[in-house]
Amino acid sequence: MQTRKGQEIEDESMQIIESEIGSHSYNEMEWPIVRRIIHSTADFDFAGENKLLFHKDAISNGINALKNGCSIVADVNGVIGLMNKQNPKDFGNNLICNISDPVLMKSAKKAGKTRAQMSMRIAEKEINGGIVVVGNAPTALLEVMEMFREGLVKPALVVGIPVGFVSAVESKDELSKMDMPFITNIGRKGGSPCASAIINALYKLLRQGSN
Repeated sequence: MQTRKGQEIEDESMQIIESEIGSHSYNEMEWPIVRRIIHSTADFDFAGENKLLFHKDAISNGINALKNGCSIVADVNGVIGLMNKQNPKDFGNNLICNISDPVLMKSAKKAGKTRAQMSMRIAEKEINGGIVVVGNAPTALLEVMEMFREGLVKPALVVGIPVGFVSAVESKDELSKMDMPFITNIGRKGGSPCASAIINALYKLLRQGSN
């Protein structure tokens, strides 16, 4: 839980963001998510028009899935580490990251895949109806999209915001054209802080809607 002083600092930070950004192109459900990313990264570029892309069902699907106790499958432990842990506890969401599974390397080599790809393959059951959160590994995002095309999974939401130079831009561009709920961004920027910020913002919207 947030301390009173901590909440005061957060509130002041949000006010600074609001005052510096001014008008923007995001709607009342999208903006709290974008603002949370800016708060986590101090990067105002994310407020640019169409820098964050939202599938029409992304936010509603994400909130409903969290409310119903879905699993959250992340590509790296850093994404989970930056989440507010009280939220999953309160709503019964299982946090899953298989990237450090000692068996994974052997399986990945045998299949000719990266560890990130294989970490998604072995989470097929949890991905189906769950939320996938990719902040670092474009190959993980590409693998989830391939699994969707194969008819193996139907995630409630895919948060695909990997950072980097190799396949990051291309994977996000591909996601933006998929017929499944997604939240992604344009360009090389992204990362674990952005990915976890999106989930934390969805939880806050869920709590506000429950009040």
